[in-house]
Amino acid sequence: MKNITDRFLKYVSFDTQSDATSDTTPSTKKQWDIANHLVEELKGIGLQDISIDSHAYIMATLPSNVAHKVPVIGFISHFDTSPDYTATNVKPQIHENYDGKDIILNKEQDIVLSPSYFDDLLLYVGQTLITTDGTTLLGADDKAGVAEIVTAMEYLIQHPEIKHGEIRIGFTPDEEIGLGAHKFDVDKFNAEWAYTMDGSQVGELEYENFNAAGAVVTVHGKIVHPGYAKGKMVNSMLIANEFISALPQNEIPQETEGYEGFFHLTDIKGSVEKTMLEYIIRDHDLELYEQRKLQMLAAAKSINDKLGSEAIEIEIKDQYFNMREKVEPVMHIVDIAEQAMKDLGIKPLIKAIRGGTDGSQLSYKGLPCPNIFAGGHNFHGRYEYVPVESMIKASKVIVKIAELTAQKY
Repeated sequence: MKNITDRFLKYVSFDTQSDATSDTTPSTKKQWDIANHLVEELKGIGLQDISIDSHAYIMATLPSNVAHKVPVIGFISHFDTSPDYTATNVKPQIHENYDGKDIILNKEQDIVLSPSYFDDLLLYVGQTLITTDGTTLLGADDKAGVAEIVTAMEYLIQHPEIKHGEIRIGFTPDEEIGLGAHKFDVDKFNAEWAYTMDGSQVGELEYENFNAAGAVVTVHGKIVHPGYAKGKMVNSMLIANEFISALPQNEIPQETEGYEGFFHLTDIKGSVEKTMLEYIIRDHDLELYEQRKLQMLAAAKSINDKLGSEAIEIEIKDQYFNMREKVEPVMHIVDIAEQAMKDLGIKPLIKAIRGGTDGSQLSYKGLPCPNIFAGGHNFHGRYEYVPVESMIKASKVIVKIAELTAQKY
């Protein structure tokens, strides 16, 4: 496990930001840089059946070292980073023996990572933290997961006394724009189940996630000279504001937690003549999720009826669904991961994801795929960090899952 820090630092040196406006896979050419690097690294540690397809999806195999038949299992992570924050020229900083106090990320710009705001930091007093320099994200989401999988495979190769069945690994582009699993070839991967290493805090084990949709609300107005606008001008921005106010004001991300769903306004572009609103709709409960979509449509209809025109148009598209439906029939795969953590002295934190992972879409494509912690915190921004000890623990969980699976079958 000693190579995990160097491995992670190498991965974050690659700028792999994805792009939601692109129509290619991967969505950015620069993702190929880390993809090609990973292929060579997997060859170097001794994995077999290594492949990379025309869309930069990587797969490889660690052959079984037992005589009896064991289910083929997989471990999957994504190597792109969020388009929401720059990943160019990442300068990671290493803080050994963290003392529980403020960490100065950037003295010149007065950027401070403080436990008074990010209290999860206090979980890691005495540990080694890797942070940003305050000018970029770090990329622990999900290069920590990639490092953990590669390190675990290398460890298993170097320790043949640990018995395991066949293990498949997969690395994907474009997870951060919701497309990581779209072109993942489940049949080629050929595993009975898998785990994404894409969670946060140590112990997280998740097999429930949001049902998710994206909505584009287009509001049409009419522009005329403001001096002669009486009874003629229709200001689309004001209508858009009325629509925003028609949705529940407390059902937004910053006012919800746990299993509570929300409407999230992510973007506004407006003028008198036309305003565009972009929303994401989230709920763990499928019935409540469907009600949220209807609630949006009803708000638009009410305003249109009042105006006597089709001023508001809405396009809603489902993005992914709660993996719970696909995982519950095979709950032994969660039980194995839970037991692996317990055997390693890690307290399992089984909870629902307030988001989505590749595992959600893969579960609906026929590959049940719970999510396991990768160790990072404060994803998608300048305050992102990961404890080295958390990455080591995640890598050990992978090894233990492989070992337990071979023992149970």
